[in-house]
Amino acid sequence: MDMRSRPYRSVLYIPGSKDRALDKARTLPVDAIIFDLEDAVTADEKDAARATLTAALGAGGYGARVRIVRINGLDTDWGRADAEAVAQMDCDAVLLPKVETAAQLDALAEITRDLPIWAMMETPRGMLNAAEIAAHPKMAGMVMGTNDLAKDLQTRFRADRVPLLTSLSMCLLAAKAEGLVIVDGVYNAFKDDEGLKAECSQGRDMGFDGKTVIHPAQIDIANVAFAPDDDEIDLARRQIAAFEEAEAAGQGVAVVDGKIVENLHVATAREILAKAEAIETIQAG
Repeated sequence: MDMRSRPYRSVLYIPGSKDRALDKARTLPVDAIIFDLEDAVTADEKDAARATLTAALGAGGYGARVRIVRINGLDTDWGRADAEAVAQMDCDAVLLPKVETAAQLDALAEITRDLPIWAMMETPRGMLNAAEIAAHPKMAGMVMGTNDLAKDLQTRFRADRVPLLTSLSMCLLAAKAEGLVIVDGVYNAFKDDEGLKAECSQGRDMGFDGKTVIHPAQIDIANVAFAPDDDEIDLARRQIAAFEEAEAAGQGVAVVDGKIVENLHVATAREILAKAEAIETIQAG
């Protein structure tokens, strides 16, 4: 399953220190899990959390879910020990908070070696250096940290997120230019289904691959929002069929529903079908 079709519709934060949460995550219909050693773990639990998470990941049971471990920053008292522990864990990637320069990624890669790196994009300087960060050879994904970003920007909350759109777009451009996965920030009001649906719809329209979520109740909404719907799948199939028919007749374009279909539309259609097939595979497993 290539990265373009691999679903990241829902990416759930789970405390790395809580056995019950780690166990429950094995049963939740999420595409990826961020096992958190940073914000979700108190200072006096940091050391124990590494051991707890190592054991949970070693026990397995997470199926096709992508396993990402968020460590503390390397400038903290716990960051280096976290990174050394993650390098030995059975996980798919390490997530570094508050990434602002490629040099931070270099320092992490010296410890975690070949493990793919994801970056939390959550500071003004990180926004300004997004292209440099995305281009790092170990980078595989970006996670928008919209809460911290809003704090640093001193923005007011708006349902349309207008104050954050420049930052979101800068990271999207950087990620797409390098072929990285990029997932949107969390929606804090976990009981507000309509608000979450609206924000997921906005993120999907912008081009995000999925949504980070903080509560199991948010998973289904994110999964639906970031998956191709029946109409998209139907249109994709008809576009491919029409274009192949046009090609067989020696023509370079086709027409579907009164709209021109060219190579670029067919490429998008194939990606939609591949994403839908990948989702079906994950759900079947």
